[in-house]
Amino acid sequence: QVQLVESGGGLVQAGGSLRLSCATSKRTFSSYAMGWFRQAPGEERELVAAINWSGGSTYYADSVKGRFLISRDNDKNTVYLRMNSLKPEDTAVYYCAAHFSPFVRQVETTHSKYDYWGQGTQVTVSS
Repeated sequence: QVQLVESGGGLVQAGGSLRLSCATSKRTFSSYAMGWFRQAPGEERELVAAINWSGGSTYYADSVKGRFLISRDNDKNTVYLRMNSLKPEDTAVYYCAAHFSPFVRQVETTHSKYDYWGQGTQVTVSS
């Protein structure tokens, strides 16, 4: 079982920045590809960014490309999402998720492939 705990959400003005963190105590964290998803009220959960086990491959949704940066520190068992130039439409609950895929170069972009989920952290961007 992998327990994921997100932090770093909050209220920010448009144009501002936030950094989300997702930590786990799982010692095999480096065996997992990680993803950041978000879900706004009344909408489906969408993949925002993903990173493979080593950090060597990343993926970004078109809506956040050039503004968000996903990274990981396997020594600290933590994945990050740096969000810059935030817009009101970025308002959502953000979730991190883990998919067991050691030594796989590709990121995982399929929602259903993720095995473990955090509880979510609210990000609100005011205009």
